[in-house]
Amino acid sequence: MSLNIPSSAILLLLLLLCSFTAISAHENEDATIKTMEDFSGYPFHESHSTSQSHTTVSLLSVETQSLQKQIDELSTYSDTPAPSVTRVLYTEKDVLARRFIKNLMGLSGLSVREDAVGNIFGRWEGYNPDLSAVATGSHIDAIPYSGKYDGVVGVLGAIEAINVLKRSGFKPKRSLEVILFTSEEPTRFGISCLGSRLMAGIEALANALKTTVDGQNVSFLDAAGSAGYTKHEDALLSVFLKKESYSGFVELHIEQGPILEEEGISIGIVTAIAAPASIKVEFEGNGGHAGAVLMPNRNDAGLAAAELALAVEKHVLESGSVDTVGTVGILELHPGAINSIPSKSHLEIDTRDIDEERRNIVIEKIHRSAIAIASKRGVSLSEFKIINQDPPAISDKSIIEAMEASSKELNLTYKFMISRAYHDSLFMARVSPMGMVFIPCYKGYSHKPEEYASIQDISNGVRVLALTLAKLSLQ
Repeated sequence: MSLNIPSSAILLLLLLLCSFTAISAHENEDATIKTMEDFSGYPFHESHSTSQSHTTVSLLSVETQSLQKQIDELSTYSDTPAPSVTRVLYTEKDVLARRFIKNLMGLSGLSVREDAVGNIFGRWEGYNPDLSAVATGSHIDAIPYSGKYDGVVGVLGAIEAINVLKRSGFKPKRSLEVILFTSEEPTRFGISCLGSRLMAGIEALANALKTTVDGQNVSFLDAAGSAGYTKHEDALLSVFLKKESYSGFVELHIEQGPILEEEGISIGIVTAIAAPASIKVEFEGNGGHAGAVLMPNRNDAGLAAAELALAVEKHVLESGSVDTVGTVGILELHPGAINSIPSKSHLEIDTRDIDEERRNIVIEKIHRSAIAIASKRGVSLSEFKIINQDPPAISDKSIIEAMEASSKELNLTYKFMISRAYHDSLFMARVSPMGMVFIPCYKGYSHKPEEYASIQDISNGVRVLALTLAKLSLQ
């Protein structure tokens, strides 16, 4: 049996079929765009959206076992035995740890480069590479006998955040870059956030580094050269970044305080970083035999130092704000013998506040007290030097909003908070909009072997970081 179907009917059928196919394809494309808009929280109408059809919040999974293994392995690059970690700038262990990080960056498909002082950059190029990149990162150097999470969570966690996004099928519009900052800790040369300060274009630091030496009289440039970095002072200026080199910078970090753990909150969204200042003070007296010189006849540099230490506490408390803090972290006496009156004393004072003016008033009071104490005790104030006096940093509103939205979408509890510890973010804020994500750490411990963050808390932080980077990348 044969069917005689008119040619006009066949043509109509073909047109209907083509129309249905086109509508179906358009609906699929709309669904893809919606998926990306849902993922990012921002309107998304780029043609590249078709590659991201399976990118959703539910796919942001962290490989926790691998991440914990990396944290543990990095901690073995230490000059002191476990559980402590000691990793000082440009030492053999520091160089090996840097190599470990560069290898992980390479395995994650990042293009790796280093600058003249050893800031390390791993970039995942976006499909619009002409736009300024979004950056994240922290440090891996560690003060003597500290723990294995400070800074490290922000470097290894950043690399894992990139891996999370890659596994989810996400493709960045703006490039994403992981930064390992050189020497956030002041251990070797007495300069905190050395790498990020230089990146922020602080010329006074570049000039100072030309003549800076460590406690063993090794110059900064010689130490850098021994680690494979620059020996030439002119190269220091090449580290400087132009303003707005990055469209945003987000640092993941352990809180280094007890608030999040005590309140049972998963995420801290940092709104500001307190302004730190460091002061070196030296008194000189006559010294003498501890038994032979009578009390009325003494010019004791040690007692002058002790009195100034108490004055620091007094002036900080007088500020009337809980945000004002002061610490005498170093107090050294010469000659350091039990039966000798100290002829010299050396103090190093840290004071900080989210209010720069209030902090500066405290510094001035400390200076006036040092002068008065020296006069009263018959010793000389041979040095009162402000090593650094940095302004506070305020987190960028758009980055705060992205971090908050990410926390909500991941169903994680969060709170807004101030960072009273300084971080590389303090200086990145000078060249880029900045934000920070905090996670809880055990009893707030940090800078000691007992420092600890659970892998679940780290995983939460990595997921918030990943989603925040994704949002910022698509802006």
